[in-house]
Amino acid sequence: MTILPPDPDLTALRVTLARLRRERGWTFDELAERSGLARRTLIDLEHGRTTGTITTWHTLAHIFDVPIEDLLGTLCEDHTPAGSKDS
Repeated sequence: MTILPPDPDLTALRVTLARLRRERGWTFDELAERSGLARRTLIDLEHGRTTGTITTWHTLAHIFDVPIEDLLGTLCEDHTPAGSKDS
C-alpha cells in the first residue's frame, strides 16, 4: 500500500509571498527589477496561477533575505512536515 504525503499548502506560500512584498512596500515592477524575474511570473505566483520552480523560489528567498526553509516551510503549515518528530 502506498501512503502519499499531504498536499502542500500552496495558498500559504502565495500569502507569504504577498506579505513579504507588501512589508517591503515593493510593487510587482520593483520586485521584478530586484529579482530579475518577469513581472507576469510574480503576479501569477502571488495569485496562484503557477507554482514556480525551485530556482524561482530560491531567487525570491535571496531577494527577501529570508532562509529558503522559512519561505518554503509555509507549504507544510497545515500538517507536520516530513522529518519532524512528534513530541
